[in-house]
Amino acid sequence: MGVGELRSFIFLDRLQPQTMCYLGSWIRGSLPRSNDAAIVVEVAPGLDVEPLTDVALKYAGVRAGILVVERHFGYLEVHGSTDEVRAAGSAVLDTLRASEADASPPQILASKIVTMIDPQHAFLINRNKIGSMVLAGESLFVLEMQPASYAIRAVNEAEKAARIKVVDYRMIGATGRVYLSGSEADVRQAAEAAEHALGGPA
Repeated sequence: MGVGELRSFIFLDRLQPQTMCYLGSWIRGSLPRSNDAAIVVEVAPGLDVEPLTDVALKYAGVRAGILVVERHFGYLEVHGSTDEVRAAGSAVLDTLRASEADASPPQILASKIVTMIDPQHAFLINRNKIGSMVLAGESLFVLEMQPASYAIRAVNEAEKAARIKVVDYRMIGATGRVYLSGSEADVRQAAEAAEHALGGPA
């Protein structure tokens, strides 16, 4: 099988609790558990994700959480034990005749920290979120990247690094977006970890 573009191939060694719970709030497949390993694959054209899903599920004992075909891009997420997830990922790459290095590298489009969030600003953000609530007086980190699926890597690594709240992250579409909140010190530490996870400075 050939593929137009392998946009991302993301291996997550341990899904962090908030990252996992956020996924569970909108995915229509199997619910992951904290500390599951996972892979996320984004391809173009979108329909190419269907045979890749077939391969991943038949080749290894993994559970599928996301199968989305959009106008341009297709998305697959599977999770389970580390060995099974790696086996599923290898089968997907073999089918594509590709390696992880062939995936498009993430590109950070915007990265901002807003300190001492105003109550009205917090209210507006919370109307559109799925995760935790940002509170007035907290600091807020916002991040935008391409391809969109790298948002989950950024959030997962940020959650490992600091005591922050996952307010929102969008990993499907033209661009990915991340919203994290907490104390200024924790938000800055999380921002560094998120940017580093996308190839930014350590």
